[in-house]
Amino acid sequence: VRTNLAELAGCSADEIAIQRNATEALDTIILNLKLEKGDEVVVTNYDYPNMKNAWLMRERKDGVKLVWVSVPLNLENDDEVVKVFTDAFTSKTKIVHVTHIINWTGQILPAKKIAAKAHEKNIEVVLDAAHSFAHIDFSFKDLDCDYAGTSLHKWMCAPFGTGMLYIKKEKIANIFPIFPTDKPDSEDIRKFEALGTRSFPAEMAVGRAISFHQSIGPKRKQERLKYLQQYWVNKVKDHPKIKFYTPLGISSCAIATVGIEGMKAGDIENELFNKQGIHSVAIIWEGVNGVRITPHVYTNTYDLDKLVEGLLWMADHVDSETDGKID
Repeated sequence: VRTNLAELAGCSADEIAIQRNATEALDTIILNLKLEKGDEVVVTNYDYPNMKNAWLMRERKDGVKLVWVSVPLNLENDDEVVKVFTDAFTSKTKIVHVTHIINWTGQILPAKKIAAKAHEKNIEVVLDAAHSFAHIDFSFKDLDCDYAGTSLHKWMCAPFGTGMLYIKKEKIANIFPIFPTDKPDSEDIRKFEALGTRSFPAEMAVGRAISFHQSIGPKRKQERLKYLQQYWVNKVKDHPKIKFYTPLGISSCAIATVGIEGMKAGDIENELFNKQGIHSVAIIWEGVNGVRITPHVYTNTYDLDKLVEGLLWMADHVDSETDGKID
């Protein structure tokens, strides 16, 4: 399993550890990076809450300075996105935290370009790949991040309770594991797998999930996911009351977050579930007021047509003068 995961991730098997989810993997990195009081860490308003909370704990416990930047919505220009990060870099910046695909909107950040600029200033890169691994076609080696974490139950379709930690070989010794071992400063990545009793059948099932993923092919899978997004998006995007919070070109893939003028996200979610039997996720966060639509490879166009029907019906019948109630 480790060897096959490493091949898929484009790295050495000695650089990855099997974890239980992205939170465990990324918290292991965030909470154990060797940072001093006053060291700066660049983070964003769209980073995942568990990661933000971990960095806030480092701020409170160790006195590191968090520099918050705001990622513009619907921005397709990579250079402009990179500039948002680089403008925050100073001589005190030690880490930049990059969420590869923003969970709220599905926006893909140019992680490779951000990493290149960061390394020019000897800044290390922590990559949150929870929504990008096995979703879009990339490798950790190509992105040149220093640390990364991901969940395997999302786009890899592995069981719940499986994830992966990646650390560049030469940096493993500098990170202590959350669960103590007899050699916390070891160069062996397996020190991060000393978790006590856990579900080994779930971990072994990762191997079958990898085989399924590879049988489709990473590039072909990404193309399928983008096709599904575009299928329904193109049928509703011209309606004057429908708004997207996701860049719909190359800076997104499967995920798109959509809102309806005059409606609250929770009401859209309820209408889709109660009338179309469609599960979506209401997103109200940093200017976003919509539902996240996340098809997977097995989603068919019939179901997407039901989604389209529901969105257009709501957009046609919403009464903005009655607090978004359906007319």
